[in-house]
Amino acid sequence: MNLRLADNADIVIPVTITIHEIYRSIQGESTFAGRPCTFVRTTACDLRCRWCDTEHAFYEGKPMTLDNVLTEVKRLGADLAELTGGEPLLQKETPELCRRLLAMGTTVLIETGGHRDIAVLPDGVIRIMDLKCPGSGMADKNLWSNIEHLNRRDEVKFVIAGRADFDWAVEQTKLHYLCERVNAVLFSPVFGECDPAALAQWVVESGLDIRMQLQMHKHIWAPDARGV
Repeated sequence: MNLRLADNADIVIPVTITIHEIYRSIQGESTFAGRPCTFVRTTACDLRCRWCDTEHAFYEGKPMTLDNVLTEVKRLGADLAELTGGEPLLQKETPELCRRLLAMGTTVLIETGGHRDIAVLPDGVIRIMDLKCPGSGMADKNLWSNIEHLNRRDEVKFVIAGRADFDWAVEQTKLHYLCERVNAVLFSPVFGECDPAALAQWVVESGLDIRMQLQMHKHIWAPDARGV
């Protein structure tokens, strides 16, 4: 998709998207954990979660044409790609970038905060939607109508700061029949704050078909490492 100037049909302005970084690494979360993946991290986020670990993506970045993004993804490896942020759905060009990635045969994941409309995304994108728990300070921003757009390819993630967040996440999982609605319901401890052993025990005791996950990349590299 490119824009043409109304008064000169021969002048084409390439569509750009603001990108923080593009890199190849191991997928650290979701049911795709452990697989090599190309990450396309967009710039900017309109949430301020208390435990955010990517504040550097709030402002840093540069405009790239969609063609240049695709070229870089192809160079690094286009089998599996994830759009993340920041918040990728803040940028209106994200759905078109997803369409182009899908057209290349790429398996496309998107990590989204769950407060932006996921219905704008094309069919075929696997949405990993983060429902914000009270401990994040952003639970009032959740767009609950998004749940109706989820399907069996998608995944829902809860980032757990403690027992209160866990109980809240279990309540939402039951209330919205998330285990029946999506491919996986993921419970992830806040790194360095929620004891993984305690969360594991809570998950076992819940009796729900939920999945605990750790942020694999933070255990392989430094917790604040970038581009890995």
